[in-house]
Amino acid sequence: MKRIRIIHQTAYHYRVPVKFGPHRAMLRPREGHDVHIESARLQIEPASEIRWLRDIYGNSIAVISFTEMAQSLKLYSEVDVILYEDPPIDCLIDSLAQSYPFEYSASEQVEIIPYRLPSYPHDGPAVQHWLLDLYRPGQLIDTSELLDQLNTRIFESFRYLHREEHGVQLPCQTLSLGTGSCRDFAVFMMEAARHWGFAARFVTGYIQMAEGQHGATHAWTEIYLPGAGWRGFDPTNNKPVGSEHVSVAVAREQDKASPLAGYWEGASDAFERMDVSVQVVGL
Repeated sequence: MKRIRIIHQTAYHYRVPVKFGPHRAMLRPREGHDVHIESARLQIEPASEIRWLRDIYGNSIAVISFTEMAQSLKLYSEVDVILYEDPPIDCLIDSLAQSYPFEYSASEQVEIIPYRLPSYPHDGPAVQHWLLDLYRPGQLIDTSELLDQLNTRIFESFRYLHREEHGVQLPCQTLSLGTGSCRDFAVFMMEAARHWGFAARFVTGYIQMAEGQHGATHAWTEIYLPGAGWRGFDPTNNKPVGSEHVSVAVAREQDKASPLAGYWEGASDAFERMDVSVQVVGL
């Protein structure tokens, strides 16, 4: 068990006052047997009204309605979290799924269909060709070992590049460029796993870095394994998701797991800059 504090500050600055439309913020960690929220507070400027809801994936979303114009929009989120570790994946996978390929049980087939369908089918041939060095049809391989190898190969094949641009690269772009952000690597692993028949989804959240370093917003992939459930893989850092990771949102596709989404009305050149600061510290 460990306790951490997550402080997330985001500020949008404008040259003149603008009108803000409704915004949706995903900043609250997903609670469960492995994550417990001790305390949480969310401060927003300018004046606003907040209501909370759960979306179709069970993510906790703050729906924000602003009541006045302003020259800046600021969000301050502070959450204290207790984390509990799960046993290793290979200790939990059902015996019938410990070797790949395997079939998901009939009782789970309907629910996981969307997570097995590629989000970028036109990139399928390029991704499948890249996967041939790891697995070829007809092979029998340990499931946990195969996914660990995929995680490692993405880490070793592509160079991490911090990107400020909105959205993610297509898998074929990551292949051609040889670089990407954590979002790009998470999407690539999600698509690769789906081409093997696994159910996979996109995850955003926070990660606690090494001693003396600040944490950051982060993205990774979760794959559904019978007996073990949804298990996380972090190809950016070549590790399974553990107690240093805190999940905030999951979705079939990455655009449904954005930390903050909304719109504003004003002069076309009103936007000046955005500042983001994230700290993940042990308590």
